[in-house]
Amino acid sequence: MVDQQARHEAPPPEEPNARSRSRGPLAGLVAAVREAAIVVVAALLLSLLVKTFLVQAFYIPSESMENTLLRGDRVLVSQLTPGPFDLQRGDVVVFEDPGGWLQPEPEADHGAVGNALVDVLTFVGVLPSNSGQHLIKRVIGLPGDRVVCCDAQGRTTVNGTPLQEDFLKPGSISSEIDFDVTVPAGSLWVEGDNRQDSGDSRYHQQLPQGGAVPIDDVVGRAVVVVWPFDRLSWLGRHPEAFAGVPAPSAGG
Repeated sequence: MVDQQARHEAPPPEEPNARSRSRGPLAGLVAAVREAAIVVVAALLLSLLVKTFLVQAFYIPSESMENTLLRGDRVLVSQLTPGPFDLQRGDVVVFEDPGGWLQPEPEADHGAVGNALVDVLTFVGVLPSNSGQHLIKRVIGLPGDRVVCCDAQGRTTVNGTPLQEDFLKPGSISSEIDFDVTVPAGSLWVEGDNRQDSGDSRYHQQLPQGGAVPIDDVVGRAVVVVWPFDRLSWLGRHPEAFAGVPAPSAGG
């Protein structure tokens, strides 16, 4: 009877051996490291996708856009413009040097490992892109616009309509040089908000593009200042400055 009952009883649980006990914490550590690595890789991939298709960070290297942007500011640039959304007069845009605007600048040397790390973090969008061969200006004229400076009141006109440029740095005038240009097809006329300290379209009229910037060279539209935090703000188009400007075909 006892033997028959014993055959139906469950065997006692086996004690884990010493090897199994020693592998427990190590296995947990490996799992934690693997999970952390997956999270980091996923975050980097997401950052890369955002940079590639949505936004990219840039720092401001000069005073040419004061007081809208100050040297050292970090801005986010929407890469949906140009693209699904059209550029407009008043947009603040980042663009690659069309050729002849900037002098080549050597990149900072952080050593082999440091340079590789900076390149990777910049590529995925964690660090802001090197602004050495990029510029940031405000769009004043679109393709076909006739941009003239200055009228009798010292104002810039677009298609015969004077602009109310309240975004200029206090004390700045619209331009210290006269010009009369028609913006080529597929190009933009751009100027800095700090007109007396901005090497913009006005000062590159001797180049093949006549000072205009090909839209193909535009990285995107600057939409927000994200650093320093006390300057966190959206960058507006100032449509009131261009109110009443007619389409090029209707301009003078």
